[in-house]
Amino acid sequence: MHLGAASMLGATGSNGSDNGIPEDFDVLTFTSSDLNEVSSVGFTVHNLVVNNPKSFTEDNIKKVKEDFHNNSLIVGQTNGRYGGGLVSPDEKIREEAISFVQNMCLITSKLEAPNTYLRPGSVNPDGPWLPHPENHSDKVFDRLVDSTKKICSVAEDEGVMLSLEGGYVSPIYSARRTKDFIDAVGSKNLGFNQDPVNFISNLNEAYNTKEFLEDFFTLLGNHTLGAHLKDFKVIDALLLRFEEEYLGYGMMDQVYFLKRMQDICPNGHVLIEHIPRDKFKPSYAHTLEFSKKASIEWDKYKGE
Repeated sequence: MHLGAASMLGATGSNGSDNGIPEDFDVLTFTSSDLNEVSSVGFTVHNLVVNNPKSFTEDNIKKVKEDFHNNSLIVGQTNGRYGGGLVSPDEKIREEAISFVQNMCLITSKLEAPNTYLRPGSVNPDGPWLPHPENHSDKVFDRLVDSTKKICSVAEDEGVMLSLEGGYVSPIYSARRTKDFIDAVGSKNLGFNQDPVNFISNLNEAYNTKEFLEDFFTLLGNHTLGAHLKDFKVIDALLLRFEEEYLGYGMMDQVYFLKRMQDICPNGHVLIEHIPRDKFKPSYAHTLEFSKKASIEWDKYKGE
């Protein structure tokens, strides 16, 4: 496996992390100095945030590949900034989102990236990772299946993998729901991005993360393409509340998580995410501590 960073440079595709980076900072604004900062930490891969997949020229594509290679970094997962429109009840918004991800497939192929991120979205118009009463409904599930089938037709033509992610507040809210969704779409080009923190929904899961994790590995191991790495904590309060936490200080059994990732996806990319730029170096160090306990040696950059 390769250990990398997601959005150490650039905001996440949905601008879901407050890392102090402007929303318009995407892969076309990455400098060689930026990429050198990533590789100097020890990472061997970084994702590519994309504001507009139709804006890339052939020279842009060539420069991105050269800059990554010259800084000993693999071109990682592409993340398009298209919001949560794949499940929108407004057909115009939904069709625009479908078209955007179809174009992400085209640019992902040209960049020779391993996969492009598939964000399930939300009916909530205020954000793609915000709850809505209809998000867990069958009609929204079916709408997302339809959207994804249309995207998969392009992904299959381009030989591109789609890496589905989910979260409890989204239409893809559990390991079982994820497996049902992948089966319903029925495309060999649809896989899964393990990001278990997103799915924590109750105290039993929070206090028994090994059992919680195994559900995802058992049901989705054969579909796993890679992972995002972060952690969480329970907030001391009357009403149930979780928040993300820095690696090394949270509740997730990261040693078990990394062991199982190595078992099921030995060639995958594990990307640390959702933290400010200056926190990636200490998070990398904490991940190496987990890795040592898990008997994992990370792959080196070999000029891919």
